[in-house]
Amino acid sequence: MIEFGLYSFAEIDPTSDKAITGKQRIDQLLEEIKLADQLGLDIYAVGEHHRPDYIASAPTVILGAAAVQTKNIHLSTAVTVLSSDDPVRVYQQFATIDLLSNGRAEIMAGRGSFIESFPLFGFDLEKYDALFSEKLDLLIKLNQSEKVSWKGKLRPSFHDLGIYPRPVQSMIPIWIAAGGTPASAMRAGALGLPLALAIIGGRSDQFADFIELYRHSWQKRDGGTDKPKVGINMHAFIAKDSQQAADLYYPSYHQTMSRIGRERGWGPTTRAQFEAQRSLAGALLVGSPQQIIDKIMYIYHVFKMDRFLLQMSVGPMHHKDIMQSIELYGNDIIPSVRKMIGSD
Repeated sequence: MIEFGLYSFAEIDPTSDKAITGKQRIDQLLEEIKLADQLGLDIYAVGEHHRPDYIASAPTVILGAAAVQTKNIHLSTAVTVLSSDDPVRVYQQFATIDLLSNGRAEIMAGRGSFIESFPLFGFDLEKYDALFSEKLDLLIKLNQSEKVSWKGKLRPSFHDLGIYPRPVQSMIPIWIAAGGTPASAMRAGALGLPLALAIIGGRSDQFADFIELYRHSWQKRDGGTDKPKVGINMHAFIAKDSQQAADLYYPSYHQTMSRIGRERGWGPTTRAQFEAQRSLAGALLVGSPQQIIDKIMYIYHVFKMDRFLLQMSVGPMHHKDIMQSIELYGNDIIPSVRKMIGSD
């Protein structure tokens, strides 16, 4: 059965004189996670960023707090920027979250969509992919065995050392996060790891070949009888009617995407572009519950995904609006989609 969840970067607006404090945003985020748990969502993920507009630079600490305030929901990052982190510490942190949550921790590892962590922690950006490949190899080995011997080129080697603590789960689920690069699909498939694809622009169906490449790479690998797992991550906001959803979401979305656009050489996001992305095949799930149901079903028929995660706060949204959006997602949308998928 398809799993449904949410993810957040703990967005905040440091430029506004009306901005909430970091303490307030953390409190709000924990309330959002607890509500998702109460509504029966399957997973909540928190992204790692080292920028003034996001406060989740240490997502494992937030997940540890959420672990002791929730009962059933699985807890992950979205993503852990593994290239600029240490796999031993990553594993130990998630094993601790797993103990706190009684077996609900997951890791979503990726190379990251921003680069601030590389100079911050002293890593060479030119070795962006090599760092990720080597550290992912070590993380997988740590997850498989209590005692590990490992030799690398970019991280110090060690011999026959125990890695502690060990988690409740025999192995912590590790997902590979990707933004559409074919090499990422082939890597995840060859390693036999679940793949999470972030679709934040364009048409969702343009990524169908990417997912097929992943599944083809999985089938070519040796050993194992399990099946490939696909997750789709997208931006979303839900209100009782379509116009209300669009009007509440657009100012924050415009502000955030235009700022990122200036950094990367794109033009500002317009309302016309925003509305085009709200179409059935567009990358934004912004609208009424029925619109979101229709769009999730469209996406499901394209990808046959195993997991679907939504980011509802692309920029600093009002907390009460996010809570209402989560309630509509959990109460109205997920049950309807599950029933429709079950009858396909």
